Amino acid sequence: MSAVLTPAPLAGAERMLGAVMLAAATFMVVLDITVANVSVATISGDLGVSATQGTWIVTSYAAAQAIAMPLTGWLTRRFGQVRLIVSSVLLFTAASWLCGLAESIETLVAFRVLQGLVAGPMVPVSQSMLLATFGPGGAGTALAIWAMTATIAPITGPIIGGYITEQISWPWIFYINVPVGLLAGGMIWLLYRERETPTQRVPVDVAGLALLVVWVAALQIMLDKGKELDWFASGEIVALTCVAVVGFVLFLAWELLDNPHPIVDLQLLRDRDFWTGTAALSVGYAVFFAAIVVLPLWLQTSMGYTQIWAGLMMMPFGILALVLAPVIGRTLHVVDPRLVACIGFLIFALVSFMRAEFNLEADWVSIALPMFIQGAGNVMFFLPLTALALRGMSPERMPGATGLQNFLRYMGGAVGASLAITLWDDRAKLHRAQLAEHVTRGEPNTEGALAALRSQGLSADQALGWLDRTLDAQARMLSTIDLFWLSGVLFLALAVLVWLANAPRAAAKMAATTGSHE
Repeated sequence: MSAVLTPAPLAGAERMLGAVMLAAATFMVVLDITVANVSVATISGDLGVSATQGTWIVTSYAAAQAIAMPLTGWLTRRFGQVRLIVSSVLLFTAASWLCGLAESIETLVAFRVLQGLVAGPMVPVSQSMLLATFGPGGAGTALAIWAMTATIAPITGPIIGGYITEQISWPWIFYINVPVGLLAGGMIWLLYRERETPTQRVPVDVAGLALLVVWVAALQIMLDKGKELDWFASGEIVALTCVAVVGFVLFLAWELLDNPHPIVDLQLLRDRDFWTGTAALSVGYAVFFAAIVVLPLWLQTSMGYTQIWAGLMMMPFGILALVLAPVIGRTLHVVDPRLVACIGFLIFALVSFMRAEFNLEADWVSIALPMFIQGAGNVMFFLPLTALALRGMSPERMPGATGLQNFLRYMGGAVGASLAITLWDDRAKLHRAQLAEHVTRGEPNTEGALAALRSQGLSADQALGWLDRTLDAQARMLSTIDLFWLSGVLFLALAVLVWLANAPRAAAKMAATTGSHE
């Protein structure tokens, strides 16, 4: 196979402007994953539907994006990177505007599906284009810019969404995308139109596409609705699980068995560095994302924080992350990425064990300190694992590789969040039942506590209510501790997993050998 001729990296102001515009497009798309979460109740009320129906505002976008993301490689070969991302940005902008104008839940969900479908390729394509923009020598810097955008946006989404919904009105959580999208789409076209990648008329793998849509949609909806429907106690969840499993097996068989034009290049998983880096990144992101989902919920339910303040408590991690990302990016080519990722996971484990020491008296400093330290772990696992998975990847395979890697990371986050919320609730119920065994009428400590509360002016019912709320808060606290102990153990296991990847010298030798055969 002849090598694909790639343009020289951009330089100077063009390079920085291109990086900013690609980062803005990525930020806009990733932000929309979480920006509507805190606004579901308000939107549902305005549109006259139940909160359950309103959750489709979030689910529809997530499912559509999950379906489209692994198609990135095929879409790039068919239409070219530049045309694909510019079209996606402009269509996303139009869909955002239409979401703001929606006057019924049906039209809003339809436009959210459109948003998700066109958003799917944008994150992996922006990653691939950033790598081309900076060239092999600047790959670390490119990945640093992309990684910080992709990790900060989901955390800021609820803060921005909550503020806009409270202070202005919910349509503006979608309207804010319009100026950003128009500017990013226009500038990306001006800067990159002469750098279009080669295209070819690749046949559409209709069967593979249909199977992909079926199993990914079923899995995403199952994950989103599982907690609400009590998981496998629900016939709907059982049916969705069966569809997802059967669809996935058929999809694998179709894509791997003598398919000359697969919709997703699963042969990438034969590459040791790719599968090791992608597996560690996906599982690590699942555990990381589980923490940033549970932590704000704990702050609100047990510690009395408002939505906005709970969101703000997540922000300290960005300080070290922003400071270290350029440093880590510039040194990735001389430092073993396995070592950097291992240290990153050890930092995550430390942070998890620090959080496992939380109690109901924890002040904001003790809560913010682990979040601050986590910023270092964030860049030290995200950047090297991404670089590890993509090192030695040929330009023509890069879009497919970034698409598959981001899809698996995204699904890891979805699975992690669903499992974490379920485990958190189940452990809280267990701990409450165990605590309640020691809090019964007639038991000396219980009667003493009730008497003390009544002496403070509370009625008998008020004293019992206070005791009941205390049991709930304590059970939630114990459940949160359980979750963070488990997270710490998983991060320690991931610190070992990264060493399965090839050593840098072996990887360079393999890349040179592969290149000589092409």
